[in-house]
Amino acid sequence: MRDLQNIVILTGAGVSAESGVATFRGPGGLWEGHRVEDVCTPEALLRQPELVHRFYDERRAGVSGVQPNPAHQALARLDTEWPGALMLVTQNVDDLHERAGSTRMLHMHGELMSALCASCGTRTRWEAALPPGTSCTSCHAPALRPDIVFFGEMPYHMDAIEAALANADLFVSIGTSGAVYPAAGFVRTAKHHGAQTLELNLDPSDGSIWFDESRMGPAGTLVPAWVAEVLGG
Repeated sequence: MRDLQNIVILTGAGVSAESGVATFRGPGGLWEGHRVEDVCTPEALLRQPELVHRFYDERRAGVSGVQPNPAHQALARLDTEWPGALMLVTQNVDDLHERAGSTRMLHMHGELMSALCASCGTRTRWEAALPPGTSCTSCHAPALRPDIVFFGEMPYHMDAIEAALANADLFVSIGTSGAVYPAAGFVRTAKHHGAQTLELNLDPSDGSIWFDESRMGPAGTLVPAWVAEVLGG
């Protein structure tokens, strides 16, 4: 650990699952009862805006009732105490990392607590319901939509993420399926540039073969232990 300077961390649904946030895949996942095409594509938003907006209103309300868990808190501690470069990239759209205290982070798939103006591109902090036709606070067009990266849209912050991966000494993937690209390819990018790679997951991911080390177990147990290891106690 003495040789590490730059750390890049990717988190997925497994980090927030222990807080009670439903995962996007498997029994009980957010897509249960809905096809992806019905709630998370640009075409769905045009075809059924009421359904899409209601779906994310429900997700937003649900997240407001849960709290950060020990994994979020440990990563926030690392953010505060790590003296080198650190970038936390999350695939999650909840705000639990922020509520735990993380600041050096990016949401690559958007944020539930944000509204995006489809007309002028302005983003606005949003915690209430967001009915179709809600007006933008900047350009006043009735064009606010959930600030979520739909399937078929480009994830946010890719240039910054790629630059961080190119300079990483350590890449850590936490609670991810390893099945959704481009995030599933981050481990190979980091390895290509010489980084050590570590997976912390409940079960082996689809990309486990690419990691130098994999540790299996609940994020709420594994992440605090790993952070203590990195920080020396």
